[in-house]
Amino acid sequence: MVVRIREVQSRSDKEHFIKLPWKIYQGDRNWVPPLIMERRAFLNPLKNPFFEHSAVGLFLALDGSGNEVGRIASIVNYSHIKTHNEKAGFFGLFESVNDPEVAHPLLETAADFLRSRGMTIMRGPENMSVNDDLGLLIKGFDSPPFLMMPHNPSYYEKLVESFGFAKVMDVYAYYGETDGSIPERLKRGTELGRKRYNFTIRTINLKDFDKEIKLIQELYNQAWEQNWGAVPMTGREFQYVAKDLKQIIDPGLCLIAEVDGKTAGFSLGLPDFNQVLIHLNGRLFPLGIFKLLYYRRRINAIRVITMGVLKEYRRMGLDRAFIYETYKRGIEKGYYRGEMSWILETNTPMNNALLHLGFRLYKTYRLYDYKL
Repeated sequence: MVVRIREVQSRSDKEHFIKLPWKIYQGDRNWVPPLIMERRAFLNPLKNPFFEHSAVGLFLALDGSGNEVGRIASIVNYSHIKTHNEKAGFFGLFESVNDPEVAHPLLETAADFLRSRGMTIMRGPENMSVNDDLGLLIKGFDSPPFLMMPHNPSYYEKLVESFGFAKVMDVYAYYGETDGSIPERLKRGTELGRKRYNFTIRTINLKDFDKEIKLIQELYNQAWEQNWGAVPMTGREFQYVAKDLKQIIDPGLCLIAEVDGKTAGFSLGLPDFNQVLIHLNGRLFPLGIFKLLYYRRRINAIRVITMGVLKEYRRMGLDRAFIYETYKRGIEKGYYRGEMSWILETNTPMNNALLHLGFRLYKTYRLYDYKL
């Protein structure tokens, strides 16, 4: 197929960029359409503070008839460069028909964008940073993704690797169910930890939301600062994300740990709102709002989206206590299924702990590097 690559510059181009996935995933029952209004805001430099420290190029691939057949974002995240002292740029928001003559020119265009800005590595997919959804799904195509996790056709792996990308890191998603009971060893271990280290677990105070979000941002950036690829979020970025999540958050699943009265860590579990979005086809109006209200009451799963403990408080069992409290509170609220994601393949303690608790590794996402 002969294709032409066009940079997204007009409002019309951006609309085609946003809506292309509806063509790619036609007939895929496991794809969860994003809200179009949310995608517009996400790609708007005036609304998304990620653009304040990053350079982003958006590109469309068009066939000989002018139909959109692929898309890609090329990203220079200057916060990543500053944090890790490496000239790594990123690609993300990648979609393509099953044709290397479409995918490869898109990837080469993204590579040229990064080369022209001094990058020596192209990494991805990240949509658009490590603090957003990331990775190429390579295992676990038989079920829809949980909230804020990616999904893609199985042929993407071949398209990307045939271009010359090599694996740099895998991240995992674990799945578990409960019949209403909590593993006894989890309960016992949490009780022992509480007695030994005098820690407590509390929930977020929505009445003082702004203060709590500032505290969680500090915890998030400190707890993750030594993780592979981690980049601290700015205050404006964190507020942007928090504003969206506030609409779906269950305060009983947003947990903060304190040791002798000092803040030590946090865990965020979110109702799996993808169980609602999969029925909306990207739109709230005119009928989507009624579907939202109907399916929201039927959510039966949660995703633990992040869990962090400050360095000085690790090995006290706080991560185990977070899992126990999430189990307990989730069951009380009618959630019997859950996902823990994403977790680095190199995070051996957490991977082993989840397997020991009966969780199942059911989806694998891969990040790739390409030398420029």
